Amino acid sequence: MFIPLYDSNNLKHIKLQWVTWSLIVINVLVWGVTGFAGDDSEFTNAAFLSLGYIPSVVNDIADLPASLVLVPEDATYITYSFLHGNLLHLGSNMLFLWVFGDNVEDAMGHIKFLIFYLLCAAAGAYMHGLLLPDSDGPLIGASGAVAGVIAAYLMLHPRVRVWVLVLGRIPLPLPAYIPLLFWVGTQFVMVVTDFGGDVSWGAHIGGMIVGAVLVLVLRRSGVPLFDRTIESPKAVIRKTTPPAQSAPASSRAQTTKWGR
Repeated sequence: MFIPLYDSNNLKHIKLQWVTWSLIVINVLVWGVTGFAGDDSEFTNAAFLSLGYIPSVVNDIADLPASLVLVPEDATYITYSFLHGNLLHLGSNMLFLWVFGDNVEDAMGHIKFLIFYLLCAAAGAYMHGLLLPDSDGPLIGASGAVAGVIAAYLMLHPRVRVWVLVLGRIPLPLPAYIPLLFWVGTQFVMVVTDFGGDVSWGAHIGGMIVGAVLVLVLRRSGVPLFDRTIESPKAVIRKTTPPAQSAPASSRAQTTKWGR
């Protein structure tokens, strides 16, 4: 429904959003290694099983073959979030991270933002496992972490203008709360109507909930919520006009869970 393109929201506390950029680069590189061969290839499927989050394995209901055990089970709460099934899956997650991640990083600082991102990823996996504890399909994708970023941005900057493609084709500048609240609401609807489908809506919800909570405690001292210090264009004009002129501003298919 809404595809974000750009937000009019300058950085205030950092010069460069290097953590956001680094996360995007890492995700792209991992996809280049694990996903470029195709999501049905033997190598890609092995990567999904080895590094994806599999609830039945983490909950000791099933075991992976020893040849596929590359990291400790608990590490997959994080490693799954750097895997993507195809270019569209990767691109959609990285687009949201690109548009909204920089301002969340700005509000928290580099290290806190990295911690925030990884905790949101872990929360997404945890919620997925809570809803489907005996699932044998690997969860893959950054959308649990990105959902946390979206929730934090909504808490910080609901009134900032965001350029979006409405219905994938109509460019419009909208207050962030319109597309983001629509997105949030859709996740809760889909977790009911598409429960058990190929997309893990539960992972999105887990990331969102933890993101909304963590932004309360990880944001810098003095950083307000809900754009309380945002200035309208008219207010800026009144402040800058001289007084004399002031009269007139997932193994994919049916087994891998994707976070989109």
